[in-house]
Amino acid sequence: MGEPEKTLLQQIREKEQEYAEKIEGVKKETGLAVDAAKNEAEALLCTADGSGKTEAERLYWEGKGKIDAEIEALKNSAVAARDNAAAKGERNQSRAIDAITGYVTME
Repeated sequence: MGEPEKTLLQQIREKEQEYAEKIEGVKKETGLAVDAAKNEAEALLCTADGSGKTEAERLYWEGKGKIDAEIEALKNSAVAARDNAAAKGERNQSRAIDAITGYVTME
């Protein structure tokens, strides 16, 4: 003989159980997908953090090199201006001495 026919309530319970199992499976899959996404995001953040630090260091050293070059150029310019002023002073020294001496002695 065959199986006795199930009541409507039994059929509903079986469907509920079937759907509950499907929902549980989807929850597990979703949980795994969320965990994988979190791990991927964390890995990307670490990579981005490392890349950001590397880029920041590169920019720092590049900027420092430019600033050091500007400082050196300013120093060279100042030395040249000082040397120019000293040479001009030496060229005009005898005239300055004559002018001061003449002013003091009233000549």
